[in-house]
Amino acid sequence: MARTALPHDAKAGPTKPEVRAVLHGKLDLAPNDHFAEVGPCTGAVTIEAARRAGRVTAIERKPERLAVSRKNLAANDVTTDVTLREAEAPDGLPEDADALFIGGSRNYESVLDHAVETGVDRVVMNVSRLEVAGAATEAFRERNLLDEVVQFQVSHGYQLAGATSFDSDNPVYMLVGSPNEVAADGGEPTDVKRTSAKRDADGSNRSDGPGTSSEQNSDGSDGSREPRTSPERDSDGRRR
Repeated sequence: MARTALPHDAKAGPTKPEVRAVLHGKLDLAPNDHFAEVGPCTGAVTIEAARRAGRVTAIERKPERLAVSRKNLAANDVTTDVTLREAEAPDGLPEDADALFIGGSRNYESVLDHAVETGVDRVVMNVSRLEVAGAATEAFRERNLLDEVVQFQVSHGYQLAGATSFDSDNPVYMLVGSPNEVAADGGEPTDVKRTSAKRDADGSNRSDGPGTSSEQNSDGSDGSREPRTSPERDSDGRRR
């Protein structure tokens, strides 16, 4: 895929390339998708989304940032239908978006409400402050949207005294969500969350692999194996 050129600066952002790579993996845009974005700033995410999705609508409340997004779009090989709107979200957001990226924390609860009301299939929000990340996580949960929260930090190497040291970027909290419809009878949700534990036929949780909770025996005891111990040996070195 072509490199993203950002010759014009919005004095905020852009979202770092490594973060954008994870973001697009979570959005999983397809050629027939309508992608909506809140806060394009430099247009970095907008440009790369336009290379994947069929349509893009980006909402920016600051006219000077919107102008930067427009200039950077023109500097790249973007042929997709891209609409840039000067508005304060959720105003201006489309009613038929398939995927939504929230690039800032302003009015995010109203934006999430809009996503739920219009049936957006995938919602991703990036947060840089711990307190906002906690509040946003609760907001996703309250709307039955939360799939996962990913925290990651990127470091870049540089030469120092003939060796390599690293400069670290600030951590990023990425909230990933999708609608989780409740069954008509009020029981289990019809859409099983990706992070939910799988269940056996008897209803007990079973492990999906390393890092998940261990299985339980029928008596309720922990079914994990006891660690192996070395066999004892006699004084002549034979096992007993």
